[in-house]
Amino acid sequence: MPHLEPEAKVFACSQSVYLAEKIAASYGTTLGKVTFSQYSDGEFQPSYEESIRGLRVFIVCSTFPSADNLMELLLMIDAAKRASARHITAVIPYFGWARQDRKDKPRVPIGAKLVAKLLETAGATRIMTMDLHADQIQGFFEKPVDHLFASTIFLPYVKSLGLENLTIASPDMGGSKRAYAYSKFLESDVVICYKQRKVANVIDTMELIGEVKGRNVILVDDMIDTGGTLAKAADLMIEKGALSVRAICTHAILSGDAYEKIENSKLLELIVTDSIPLKKESNKIRVVSCAPLFAEVMHMVHHNNSISGKFLM
Repeated sequence: MPHLEPEAKVFACSQSVYLAEKIAASYGTTLGKVTFSQYSDGEFQPSYEESIRGLRVFIVCSTFPSADNLMELLLMIDAAKRASARHITAVIPYFGWARQDRKDKPRVPIGAKLVAKLLETAGATRIMTMDLHADQIQGFFEKPVDHLFASTIFLPYVKSLGLENLTIASPDMGGSKRAYAYSKFLESDVVICYKQRKVANVIDTMELIGEVKGRNVILVDDMIDTGGTLAKAADLMIEKGALSVRAICTHAILSGDAYEKIENSKLLELIVTDSIPLKKESNKIRVVSCAPLFAEVMHMVHHNNSISGKFLM
């Protein structure tokens, strides 16, 4: 008998339906049917409303807070395993808890490692994610990890701006590798911000390494949380003579008063993906969808094709 490739179906956790619908449409299908039963105490239970026996299942879920998103994903994976799905791919555009990738002080957890083990124990056979906060998180898994780079969708947008005297900037020392990768493709200069914190999310001092006078600057980072770093960096660069400052951040967490900080800063534009839904609109925020990228890679994975052409960094 000829070998028949198992069908692929796309499902979504409740808080990621907005993105999963776009991914499914780009893939050329519709979202699979799943319902969530809710108990009065807050406990919930997902249920697949169609057969997935012997199929490849893609479950789309960004694991941003609250922890319910992660728990939904784990339950969805477990349900798929018990429903005899052949392959279970957790599609996690934003991998939450990734900032806990090491012990930076005594008596703290390595949360990213814990999440990796939870996903594997639940039954995930493959992980697909984008712009991890730390590349080494891939090593926390014993299953294949497709780590996509948002640069594949950001770079065409940057080139379309037609900016002269372009300089790529990193908001901290840890992001210098990402900044140099962007500068390589854009053939631009690089500057780096050196910052010190007294406590999390609060910057004590910031200095600029490099020259930005007369330059159009683009800050690049994997995420924006409170917005304090980018706002301070943009203001500093304008003071140093930059012509304009834009920022590219893959994951728009935007917690607390982040929207107000962005609006009141010298940032001309903040470009993000839709890996996390925006809480509200802003004239300064432009969203570039990651759905086509994920859909294309999912199609390649399902048909066992190489995805190396999707890696620009």
